[in-house]
Amino acid sequence: MRKARQVCLLALFLALAQLALLAWGQGDEPGAESLAQEEVDEEEEDDDEGEVDDSEVKDENGVLVLNDVNFDTFVEGQDTVLLEFYAPWCGHCKQFAPEYEKIAKALKENDPPIPVAKIDATAASALASRFDVGGYPTIKILKKGQPVDYDGSRTEAEIVAKVKEVSQPDWTPPPEATLVLTKENFDETVNGADIILVEFYAPWCGHCKQLAPEYEKAAKELSKRTPPIPLAKVDATAETDLAKRFDVSGYPTLKIFRQGKVFDYNGPREKYGIVDYMIDQAGPPSKQIQAIKQVQEFIKDGDDVIIIGVFRGDQDQAYQLYQDAANSLREDYKFYHTFSNEISSFLKVEPGTLVVMQPEKFQSRFEPKMHVLDIEESTDAAAVEEHVVKNALPLVGHRKTSNDAKRYGKKPLVVVYYMVDFSFDYRVATQYWRNKVLEVAKDFPEYTFAIADEEDYATEIKDLGLMDSGEDVNAAIFDEGGKKYAMEPEEFDSDVLREFILAFKKGKLKPIVKSQPIPKNNKGPVKIVVGKTFDSVVLDPNSDVLLELYAPWCGHCKKLEPVYLELGKKYKNQKHLVIAKMDATANDIPHHSYKADGFPTLYFAPANNKQQPIRFEGGERDLEHLSRFVEEHATKLSRAKEEL
Repeated sequence: MRKARQVCLLALFLALAQLALLAWGQGDEPGAESLAQEEVDEEEEDDDEGEVDDSEVKDENGVLVLNDVNFDTFVEGQDTVLLEFYAPWCGHCKQFAPEYEKIAKALKENDPPIPVAKIDATAASALASRFDVGGYPTIKILKKGQPVDYDGSRTEAEIVAKVKEVSQPDWTPPPEATLVLTKENFDETVNGADIILVEFYAPWCGHCKQLAPEYEKAAKELSKRTPPIPLAKVDATAETDLAKRFDVSGYPTLKIFRQGKVFDYNGPREKYGIVDYMIDQAGPPSKQIQAIKQVQEFIKDGDDVIIIGVFRGDQDQAYQLYQDAANSLREDYKFYHTFSNEISSFLKVEPGTLVVMQPEKFQSRFEPKMHVLDIEESTDAAAVEEHVVKNALPLVGHRKTSNDAKRYGKKPLVVVYYMVDFSFDYRVATQYWRNKVLEVAKDFPEYTFAIADEEDYATEIKDLGLMDSGEDVNAAIFDEGGKKYAMEPEEFDSDVLREFILAFKKGKLKPIVKSQPIPKNNKGPVKIVVGKTFDSVVLDPNSDVLLELYAPWCGHCKKLEPVYLELGKKYKNQKHLVIAKMDATANDIPHHSYKADGFPTLYFAPANNKQQPIRFEGGERDLEHLSRFVEEHATKLSRAKEEL
């Protein structure tokens, strides 16, 4: 009976199960509602799980994950922490990740364990800025809250060894390789150094903070050389007399000193660039030549001015003057010297002489083949420098993108564009048109003349409106104020070029200005300037003008935009103060004093001196510092506004 009853109960259970399955399959309403509710409950649970708690320190394969929120709380009280700043998209970071996890495992087994953490620098922007992260991955060791840069290889053995070294109780940071100079030790240090690089900085300057780690790394590297090349720094805000003595007007300013003589530093501002530049600067500024054949090769195949000093020996006073001049100009020219009597005879000059001459292809019947200076009669290096600079260019030279800035800065500049090629096949045609220019250039010594290849300067030709001129040869003039003038397309000849220059001299030419359209509505707190309105707005003698030169793609410009807008609003009621901006990539800047060699660049143009604008340099680009800059230089700011 019991067995029969069990069979009946089993059958009943199976029947009920079949009915339930049938109801489920037909979408029975109560079952559907229950299912829907379950799905909602599950989604809510998922949402709850998806909420990220930034204060929680997570562990990913033994590596702790830190961010702007949890960083300070975690590191507080920690003796030593290894940090990696990375970017999710960085290939080097991805490649380093497995090695970093091994490092974390090894340091976890240390006694005591040393925490290893990583920080997404693209998300934790405050931390990235705080620790001056400029590349990925960046590795730092935190010792009692103070960062220690790691510059070794990215291997487990080397990183673990360095971290363990820093974690020792008696470890102290090594002394800075960068010398600290003050008025007490400055002269003694720089006068006793064959060569030394000195940085004048301000503690609050963002650019100085960015340079600091690179400068220190370069100092360490250069200190290992034989002989070492010292790097030093001066706090210009504390050592104001030193800053004034060396005309420091912006930060950072870097200068090279050679036994006390000062020279501008125009090199890179990152470790390897500084190292390479200073090693080059430490070498002799002039190379010795010993054979006539070398001089003959310069003349026959050279592409630039030939500068040769001829001396009896390296103890000549004239030789020392020549070396001083060469040091001052070594970035712009190549200098050579000789003690050879044969070369002296070949050049037909006496020892103690400086020869400046052009390669054969740039010589002409309208100018001497050599410009000679008797250095023994000169009293200082300045006369030698002047002789080089004055005679460095031929009457009509070859302007190229590689020599444009160093050779063709003097204006007015007359440029003739065509297919310039001095190779054997095209030399005759190139010289044919150059000779046409020479015929005119000889009569205008106050102008600089050059030929330029039309393909090299396609963008410039386009901006001049000459891209579709239809002529094989075109010409333009660039004046001292930054304006440019295009010759009307016409069959080129000497007479045509002469008429063009005479029309320019008489003021009959209209300048070519690349410009965006003039804004129809320009009444906002920040006035928009375009090429065609630059003179009327920026050079208006009735107003002080703060001008921002920006590029639409520039990240720093985008960051400045809301601050600059606030600045405009702050001074919007000032009748004689204009806060303005101009897209320097889409508009010409028709004045040489307003150069955009980086973005953003800010100039204050006072009403009483538009020709010498004051550049904003060194300070933070925030409302406080920009306001202070404006009010410091304003000539027409009302007292009522100053009190606000």
